[in-house]
Parts: sequence; C-alpha cells; structure tokens
Amino acid sequence: WDQTVSHMPNRHVIALDMRGHGRSEDLMPFNWQSFGDDVTAFVRHLNLVRLIGTGHSMGGHSVLQAAVNEPARFSRLVLIDPVILPPEAYSGVNSEHHSWLNNEGEHPVARRKNFFDDVEAMYINFCGRGSFAVWEDKVLDDYCRYGLLPVEEGTGYRLACPPAIEAAIYMGSSGYNVVDRIRGIEMPVKVMRARARDHDRVEMDFSLSPTWDKLASCFKNGKDIHLPELTHFMPMQAPELVAAHILSHAFV
Repeated sequence: WDQTVSHMPNRHVIALDMRGHGRSEDLMPFNWQSFGDDVTAFVRHLNLVRLIGTGHSMGGHSVLQAAVNEPARFSRLVLIDPVILPPEAYSGVNSEHHSWLNNEGEHPVARRKNFFDDVEAMYINFCGRGSFAVWEDKVLDDYCRYGLLPVEEGTGYRLACPPAIEAAIYMGSSGYNVVDRIRGIEMPVKVMRARARDHDRVEMDFSLSPTWDKLASCFKNGKDIHLPELTHFMPMQAPELVAAHILSHAFV
C-alpha cells in the first residue's frame, strides 16, 4: 500500500497486516469471516470512528464485514475489487478454486517459490512474470523488500505470506457470503471493479475481476466504478488512480 498512500499526503492512514501476512502471526483459521472479525476487533480496540474504510481483494471483503459489524464507526467505504462473488457462487460446497487442484489436492499457488537468497533474487524471480508484469516497478520493489522474513535456521529469506497460507485464503474465497448482510448499509460505498471474468471458465487467471457486477446496487448508496483497462491488481498496477478514487470519495 505504500505507493497508494504516497499519493494521499497529509492523511492519517492505518494499514493492517492481516493474519498470515507481513509481520502478523500465522494464526489459523484463514477463512474470510476470521479476517473480517480481525478488522472489526481492531477498530473496536482502538475505538476508531469516522473511518473511510478501504481494502483490496480479501481486504475489501474484510473491511466491509467490519462496517457491517460496526456501521457507526465508518463514514464511507471504497471497496477495491473486493472478491464478493455472485450469490450463486456461495451455494456450492466447493469454491471454483477446487477445480484448479492437482491430483494430490494441491492448489497451484501452494507450489510457488517460497525461499529467496535476498530481495534482489525475489525481484528478479517475479519481474515481468504473469500478473506481476503489470505492477508498477516501485510496488514490486516494496513487495519484495517488505514481503520477506529471515528464515528460522540458516541464511536467506522466506515469503511473509507463505504459499500454503495464500492458497488456503484463495480456497476460502466463497466460504462466507457477506451479501446477505449488506443491504442495511446506509453509508456511501464505492465499488471498483476490474475487467470481469467468466465464473464458469476452467482456466486459472488471477488478473480478471471475480467481483459481482451488481454488488454496488445492493447498497442504499452504492456506486459502481468499472475499470476494464485494469486487472484485479489495481493498487499494484495504478496506485495513483486508486488513491484518487479514495480521496474523491472521501470528500463527496
């Protein structure tokens, strides 16, 4: 988030390291309701009010849960491709990610490289590859610089969000339907969506938006912002644009 925050000078920004990310504990479970409970507990513990809540992907889903739980603490929401799926996606036992498992029941994300000699090695590994190809260079540098932790034994580093945990988070994306709880939200809500993906497709593509295109209409004061020129990784691809949307929503 550093590059997005850099375009919002003179604002008091609080960014959370979610469980399994950054320097936070790898505390199970890694289901999406737990992430929402964590954000709720955080704003309660610090007694935060008049918040402009924003989050990307699972973070957007989590901050929406917190706003549902504590609506008086939030003045507005900016949900950046928050992976809130069409209602029918929550009716099945398994998420679409189950179709991507290999014969051993392993998610492709769980097989990602986890250990690196240093920050430069991680940068070289990801630069220009797959979804990382559209990231701003400074964002990728931040990700490599702050997304590593020293290994417990020996030399080198490991990802702060290990592949197995990241895979578990993906697998839980359709495990908690927050849509049924949001219709009473009265605060202004901006929903930013990237170019949409077909939920019936088989191939794995993290760049397309999984967010329900009718999500904004579920809020009493919702606004849909469709940005088909961007991928799901909006804050990494266009941090200045994302910051502008947050600021414009803050002072409507």
